Amino acid sequence: MNTNIENKTWLGSAGSAAYDLRTAMLAAIGSCSLQDDVLQEDDSTNDLEAYCAALTGKESGLFVLSGTMGNQLGLRALLTQPPHAILCDYRSHIVTSEAGGIALLTSAMVNPVIPKNGLYLTLADVEENFKPEGRIIACPTRVISLENTLYGVITPLEEVRKIAAFARERGVKMHCDGARLWEAVAAGAGSLTDYVACFDTVTLCFSKGLGAPVGSILVGDSATLGIARHIRKAIGGGLRQPGLITAAARVAVDETFGKDPNGEGGLLKHSHATAKRIEAMWRRLGGTTRVPVDTNIVWLDLKAPSISMARFNEIGREEGLKLTGERLVAHYQIYQNAEDTLGRLQRVFDRAWAERGNAVSVDADAKASIY
Repeated sequence: MNTNIENKTWLGSAGSAAYDLRTAMLAAIGSCSLQDDVLQEDDSTNDLEAYCAALTGKESGLFVLSGTMGNQLGLRALLTQPPHAILCDYRSHIVTSEAGGIALLTSAMVNPVIPKNGLYLTLADVEENFKPEGRIIACPTRVISLENTLYGVITPLEEVRKIAAFARERGVKMHCDGARLWEAVAAGAGSLTDYVACFDTVTLCFSKGLGAPVGSILVGDSATLGIARHIRKAIGGGLRQPGLITAAARVAVDETFGKDPNGEGGLLKHSHATAKRIEAMWRRLGGTTRVPVDTNIVWLDLKAPSISMARFNEIGREEGLKLTGERLVAHYQIYQNAEDTLGRLQRVFDRAWAERGNAVSVDADAKASIY
């Protein structure tokens, strides 16, 4: 394979990124194995799955093409026979953004819950909405699914442990959409093994914050993941030569998260620092955020400057930034040399506030993606 990257369009322009792992990823791709993962023969993929299982303290790992696929396989493997219901936050990605996969693959009922604290589900929320076996008019809760982080907000480890203990006492399974669980760990909320120990299945994303081109991992016990592997094949997720993407994913885990369950030595903390800078810029103008900035996501409240998302995005384009609403996600690459990007963002903020009182009302129905 040609690993000369001088003219690769994948790299784009040099930009202002302080850390760029694409060269390392391309080098890993150049030396990866190209065997059949349907038959579990690919060394690069087997290595990644075993590595992530060890990193999270689970028996097995299963590479999947997306977080959506990982969530749906995990839930399908945990749910076997209706009637069954999944209790989760009403904003969860499995409810809002996975194309009705739960209904399609599991025939499960979803019991979406609004957290009373407005941030994350607590044991009190679960207890109030839990449906036990034996109530003939209700669909029994068989899985409790938590998303961490959700909107960038961390569900504290102790709260997760309380919910897990409640579930285990009742023989109920636990799933975690942990697409951004790496971020909670990097923020110091707890180790990866501590969080993952609370769940039967967990999905973790290699793209998004870690910066890999493609993919996620589903971890759990070997029997459950054996079911998930079979279903992955049935829905077209089996790959013949996935080493090209699993080799890059391994680089992303090692360099962006780190090589231990606490995320030490990784780059994710830099994205949290950048998010805090963005929050401070917004608050200096009098703005607020919709939720606390726990990690690398800043949810701007556009009601304060009375500007619509459409106009906010338009100003961003005029300043050379592609914005998609009120959600701003800081990437680990934007850190030491971020002054140009943050300078442009500051001009967007200044102009948004300068138009206060003249802009149309905030788009009440416009919703940015939460994943």
